[in-house]
Amino acid sequence: MRGENFVKDKSFAFAIRVVRLYKILCEERKEYVLSKQVLRSGTAIGALVRESEHAQSTADFINKLSIALKEANETEYWLMLLHEADYLTEVEYDSIIKDCKELLRLLISIIKKTKENNGKLR
Repeated sequence: MRGENFVKDKSFAFAIRVVRLYKILCEERKEYVLSKQVLRSGTAIGALVRESEHAQSTADFINKLSIALKEANETEYWLMLLHEADYLTEVEYDSIIKDCKELLRLLISIIKKTKENNGKLR
């Protein structure tokens, strides 16, 4: 599926951005707790997308991407919190949250289409 490669590339690029953000937050802004949370959830998205490539079944594929979706949702929360706590500028926040929301939309779309194609949509 074409969308899967796109989400794989986007989630990897997003993970790189999150790692760089983590370094800035720790080194320049001396924030260590929230940054660790966003690092964990933000990099987990791409790892789960990669895991889904070798899913043992359609159900396993959907499960892995559903967990990636939960991680993306959690990442959005941590980014919002970092912004509201003044650790991220408006420009920084607007840029990275846009990518996070795009990943959320992509994951939702892939999960939905996969369920529809397999007659599992509720």
